[in-house]
Amino acid sequence: MIKFDDKYFKDFVFTGEQVLKNFENAMKDMRIACEDKIADVKFTYSYDALIKGGIALISRYNKKIKSVPGHHIKIIEVIAKIIGDETVAVIGNAMRVKRNMDFYGGGAEVTEKEAREYMDYVDGVLNKIKDLLA
Repeated sequence: MIKFDDKYFKDFVFTGEQVLKNFENAMKDMRIACEDKIADVKFTYSYDALIKGGIALISRYNKKIKSVPGHHIKIIEVIAKIIGDETVAVIGNAMRVKRNMDFYGGGAEVTEKEAREYMDYVDGVLNKIKDLLA
């Protein structure tokens, strides 16, 4: 049983259609990451797809994430617990830190190789989430 911390999550009854729409939003970002040629775009959209995929997965449990400091960390932790893969916490948080350095710290360098590896990893996570939502 997954425990959802009340500081970060609130109860919200989602319809199956809403859960699917949340997941489709993640997949839209994944498509952008795959199609774009710019490493920074690949990275940013891959990270967004991971977070949005987590939101879809969490919505399946009738929980909604609160927009409070640290909520991305909690989304990543919950994805790892639900799919039973702690590498999601490690890689997801590495992506989060890099994104935060870029966003708040004056920029972060993302190589093409790095962007592709993150993109491929997130694609695999999204496939696992898709299986759980089916």
